[in-house]
Amino acid sequence: MTTMTADARVDIQPIYPPRAAVISWIFFAWAAEPFFTLVTTFVFAPYFVTHVASDPASGQSLWGFATAAAGLMIALMSPVLGAIADASGRRKPWIAAFGTLLVIGSALMWFGKPGDVSVIAPLLLAYAIATIGAEFAIVFNNAMMPTLVPPDRIGRLSGTGWATGYVGGILSLVLVLGFLAANPESGRTLFGLKPLFGLDPVTHQGDRIAGPLTGVWFIIFVLPMFLLTPDYPAKRRLRDALREGLVELKQTLAELPKQKSLAAFLLANMIYTDGLVSLFAFGGIYAAGTFGWDTIRIGTFGIILAIAGTFGAWLGGKLDDKLGPKRVIGGSMMILLASIVAILLVDREQILFIKVAPPAPDGPLFAAAAERAYLFLGCLIGAAGGPLQAASRTLLIHMAPKDRIAQYFGLFALTGKVTSFIGPLLIGIVTAVTDSQKAGMATIVLFFVAGLALLARVRD
Repeated sequence: MTTMTADARVDIQPIYPPRAAVISWIFFAWAAEPFFTLVTTFVFAPYFVTHVASDPASGQSLWGFATAAAGLMIALMSPVLGAIADASGRRKPWIAAFGTLLVIGSALMWFGKPGDVSVIAPLLLAYAIATIGAEFAIVFNNAMMPTLVPPDRIGRLSGTGWATGYVGGILSLVLVLGFLAANPESGRTLFGLKPLFGLDPVTHQGDRIAGPLTGVWFIIFVLPMFLLTPDYPAKRRLRDALREGLVELKQTLAELPKQKSLAAFLLANMIYTDGLVSLFAFGGIYAAGTFGWDTIRIGTFGIILAIAGTFGAWLGGKLDDKLGPKRVIGGSMMILLASIVAILLVDREQILFIKVAPPAPDGPLFAAAAERAYLFLGCLIGAAGGPLQAASRTLLIHMAPKDRIAQYFGLFALTGKVTSFIGPLLIGIVTAVTDSQKAGMATIVLFFVAGLALLARVRD
């Protein structure tokens, strides 16, 4: 592993690492994104809901509870770990440790056989472990950003990272849908091929392989970051860093109420991130239940959304440097709010109160008007979601003290996760009580409305 010298850390005129180091850091997003694309959104989560759980409504409920449990653990530990990392000076060892949890938890998805209720609890536990690993690794990867480029290029770096992650997600989806996951009736993949490695379509091995593939993908593509991107040297032993980090965290929390703008931003981030996480986590699940989409249709939907997200994140990064991150965040939330309201007015036989013909069984891909409307709205969500997240971390870098950046990214993760269990939990409860996926999804509107109101109080 390469290491940044102490002089570079304290020099008034910092020396930034070469381009190869920056590109290698960007590839962390490429390495991590398939977990969110394949496992949490477009392949394994819908498969779990429709084929492992007893019915889609209960499956959505269970998945929501598991997401909530993982989010609560992340919320409680992120600021503590961030403070320890700032005190110790290292980032990469933490990324390696939590990346290992991501790999192990994802690999266990393979054992989720269809209709086997005995695997539900272990699967949800493995999913929670992988989620914790992925999110904590992201906290420490984000904390490396201020050392890589000058402040006036942070927005572009952040947007490029999100865009690169989306491209990685697209390619991983193409790999699964085109070569591994097949329709159980036809036995063919999206490209009309038999699945590689003799994967059995009847037992959905092509869907289940998404987990192990995620782990292997992460190991391969995170290596450049470990080899080429510089890290700070170790400043203290772990025991000393733990003690000092907790003291600094206590001081930061005591000072936070005096930093009204930063506190308002963290509170806004807490609320709108909850809505965004819930929207991404349940978008594919909602489509599977509403339109009866199989893995190939949901995955194709995911590819199209990821393409929209790639362009959105890239453009958002440029707008971030030009207009400022706050404006990008506000504009993205307006698009997301309008899109989710419109989605709630779309179902199999209706678009915005207008009756349409329902999708034909085994009909052409996205042939029905309602499916095309859902696809269009999903593209808007994908295009707005990347800039919202990228600009949020840019805004934090603008506002946070540079010597405590990992700690503040821990608080950033805290505000992004401390209530992140509320969205999935609320969706799970409302869905279970009403036996309606649409009623559960409607709760997301509240988060974006509140987030916009709080963002108005933030000064960049």
